[in-house]
Amino acid sequence: MAGFPLFVATEWLEERLDDPKLRILDATTYLKPTEGYYKVWSGREAYDEEHIPGAVYADLYKELSHPDAPFAFTIPPREQFVEKISELGVGDGTYAVVYDRGAEVGTSTVANDWASRLAWQLKYEGFDDVAVLVGGFSKWKEEVRPVSTEPGSYPKANFTGERRPEMLATKEDVKKAMEDDDVVLINSLSEADFRGETNTYKRSGRIPGSEHVFFGSHSNPETQELLEDNRIRENFEKAGALDPDKKVITYCGSGIAATWNALLLNKLGQTNVAMYDGSMTEWTEDPSLPLEKGEK
Repeated sequence: MAGFPLFVATEWLEERLDDPKLRILDATTYLKPTEGYYKVWSGREAYDEEHIPGAVYADLYKELSHPDAPFAFTIPPREQFVEKISELGVGDGTYAVVYDRGAEVGTSTVANDWASRLAWQLKYEGFDDVAVLVGGFSKWKEEVRPVSTEPGSYPKANFTGERRPEMLATKEDVKKAMEDDDVVLINSLSEADFRGETNTYKRSGRIPGSEHVFFGSHSNPETQELLEDNRIRENFEKAGALDPDKKVITYCGSGIAATWNALLLNKLGQTNVAMYDGSMTEWTEDPSLPLEKGEK
């Protein structure tokens, strides 16, 4: 569909629940930072308990990540992704809306970055008719919209999109970017992570030269609505990320929150954006790679 939105409201989705071309994907995954890395588990049980009517469960943790990669949530081989996403019914002649149950930071739900991860992966593999549901399942429930316990299913689809390698940044790309004034590195983690005050990863700190744009700064934590575009624009402008002559590379811990920032940059018109999939997980495992700490 020409001009398909990157983000859609709960009202928009409910109006289309009976559309035979619609595919609803529940990407709920749970992650809790701990000393020395994360505790991660699938959201399938939560999906089984209740979900948006018609939705199918898309398992980012076990089925839509590389099974043999040394780091969690690594982009899977294209064949694996296409096979699984086709089984979920996403492909030619369909459009998809992805949601999750939110990412917990402190006590506030700040963003639906599991949904943005799957939406980003679909775009990376060449499928454009995909949107993230703003506010996710928690907002849907708060508004007393319909839910179901019946497992969803869609006919197997034919997925023919072509992969876009320019959307993905590697460790080598980031090493070069540290010395390139035409590339803006965006750390999407919390302020404490950015300053190197946490111990979630092998080493603490940030990639040298990085700017900080917390992925949770673009939403109202009470209503879970996205802020107005001009407010989000301010968040990125201070980092120099909206300069059309520059490339932006977003990163976080494992390439999840970074996709939220990447899609919002796209929404604001910045199209030259790549996401560093390995992020801090990969970077901090290599003792030869530098890190910065403290205020910038």
